[in-house]
Amino acid sequence: MRSAALQACRPLRSASRLLVASPPARSASTTAPRPVSSSYARPIARKPASSTSASAAAKSPSPAFEDGLSQVLDPQAAIAPGYSVADVDPDLAASIPNPGNYATTTTTGPSQEFTAAISSSTGGGGLGGAATPGQNGIDWSSSFHGLSTTAFPPETAEILMAPLDPGDVEVKPDGIIYLPEIKYRRILNRAFGPGGWGLAPRGELVIGEKVVTREYALVVHGRFVAQARGECQYFAEETIPTAGEGCKSNALMRCCKDLGIASELWDPRFIREFKKKYCKEVWVEHVVNKKRRQVWILKDGEPMYPYKLATSTFSR
Repeated sequence: MRSAALQACRPLRSASRLLVASPPARSASTTAPRPVSSSYARPIARKPASSTSASAAAKSPSPAFEDGLSQVLDPQAAIAPGYSVADVDPDLAASIPNPGNYATTTTTGPSQEFTAAISSSTGGGGLGGAATPGQNGIDWSSSFHGLSTTAFPPETAEILMAPLDPGDVEVKPDGIIYLPEIKYRRILNRAFGPGGWGLAPRGELVIGEKVVTREYALVVHGRFVAQARGECQYFAEETIPTAGEGCKSNALMRCCKDLGIASELWDPRFIREFKKKYCKEVWVEHVVNKKRRQVWILKDGEPMYPYKLATSTFSR
């Protein structure tokens, strides 16, 4: 039995030897085709060259195709040739003046009347220049012509220095008495006649944060009489023109002091007597917020809106 077992194992050992010896043969078989693979790589190396040449040949169009493509893509080629007016209507083209010829033929300057009109409107300050001199050549924006040359006639002085009518005087809520500006204009019209006097601006309107000012000169019969700067408050930009008119009226009132008009309004004794005789101080109430304060009013007058007379006194 032992011999039989040994005989059965011998074929297995021989088979194992064959299995162990097989790897060298396998490696030899794998290494042997290397020359074949290297020889087969030649067509693969030539394949990119052949594909590149084929693609380059496919991408590069023929010269005839390029010419046709450039003709199609040219934007000017798609525009139809234009026609001039002369091609359509020669008579109409002849009646239209040529701008180039017109510019070369019309070399004459403006007329003398046009130049004189422009000079008279812009040379003296009508459009931003200096003030236009008057008929006698006087620039009232800076001139003092006629100042204190002679006194006004006695009848004129009597009108200017006439005593104030108490019925014309008004009082402000803070107790300042004043004469309305229209009263000054009426006195000047009675003394010199309408058109015999005027206010000449002596500078531009100065716009501050809440006030506008401007200087004016009072000119009477071609004579410089007085100069003053007027002022007026404003509360919004759209009210600046109205404030400019108030500034002019304030300057007129101050200029009239030099002529003796309403000179009592600057006399402390007259102010005290007038307020004692014609004014009173009362408590008023604001019609909106119901706040109360003391104001001055005329004895025969009423508080102005937004105030009304208070119905009761303060309660503590």
